Amino acid sequence: MIRLFVGIALPPELKLRLSTLTGGLPGAKWVDTGNLHLTLRFIGEVDEGLATDIDEALLQIRAHAFELELAGVGQFGAGEKTRSLWVGVERNERLLQLHDKVEHALTRVGIAPEMRKYSPHVTLARFKYVHAARVQEFIERHALFRAPPFRVDHFSLVASYLTKGGSIYEDKADYRLA
Repeated sequence: MIRLFVGIALPPELKLRLSTLTGGLPGAKWVDTGNLHLTLRFIGEVDEGLATDIDEALLQIRAHAFELELAGVGQFGAGEKTRSLWVGVERNERLLQLHDKVEHALTRVGIAPEMRKYSPHVTLARFKYVHAARVQEFIERHALFRAPPFRVDHFSLVASYLTKGGSIYEDKADYRLA
């Protein structure tokens, strides 16, 4: 079995800029800078045969390259039930179209459709326990965060290996955008 997701890699200079946001928040488990990415679709555990089918389905996707811009900071969950802290993505029709094509390709090979609305973001931190007021202060302090646009010319199928030290990601395949 292999744990997979489909994602967009961030340029090194953007990862470095995002890393300047991390720290100073009790209870936060910060995502390793090397692991920062934008998820198009989390797949989960699949066997090797289905992984091959997924790869073949993703190879069929045709989409155009586009510019993407990260802006703003927010959270999933509220108060003491905050689960994660993220940087948002400016609305982008080409990103949404790519997401829809990935979703369609995955459902064609038997992956159950994602029931949650797609909310593009880059996860900065996850929480086991939360100091809600400090999270709000962090969000207010970084609310105007904006990064220069970057070009998205491919997306990837990524394996995620869970370890005691955190997740390790390995690109399994890249898919070029025209």
